[in-house]
Amino acid sequence: MTLWIDADACPVKAEAERVATRHKVPMKLVANGGLRPSQNPWVEVVIVAEGLDVADDHIAGSCGPGDVVVTADVPLAARCVAAGAAVISHDGERFTPANIGSKLATRDLMTEMRSANPLSQGGGGRPFSKADRSRFLNALEQAMRSAQV
Repeated sequence: MTLWIDADACPVKAEAERVATRHKVPMKLVANGGLRPSQNPWVEVVIVAEGLDVADDHIAGSCGPGDVVVTADVPLAARCVAAGAAVISHDGERFTPANIGSKLATRDLMTEMRSANPLSQGGGGRPFSKADRSRFLNALEQAMRSAQV
C-alpha cells in the first residue's frame, strides 16, 4: 500500500503525512517541483519533469489496488479509480466507480460553460475550511483502513 498525493496545490499534505506515519504506510508527494524533501522516513518527494499532466501520468501509472490517492483533479481521479486505487479529494469526497462518470461529466460541462463565456469572472472555488479538513481526515482514515484489509 502506498499513499499517493497529487501535491501541486494540495492543502492537506501535513494531515496526510500524519495519517501515513501513524499507519506506517509509504507516502509519495508527486509534483513538478517546489517541494522540500521530508525528514520523515515514510515520505518520499517525487519530482517529475515539467509539463502538462506529467505528475498525473506518474501517479496514474504507478497506483493500483490497495493504494490510496489524494487529488482534486477529476480526470486523474478517474484514471486512478480505473486502476483500482481508493481516491479521495482534499475535502474528503470519495471518487468511486459508481460516481466517477457523473463527476467527469459535470467537470466537462462546467469547462464548456466557462469557455463559452470568456468574459465571465470566475471566482474559483469556495475557501478551504476547517470542516473540509476534518472531512478529509475522516475520509483518509477510512480509506487507509479499508485498503489495509
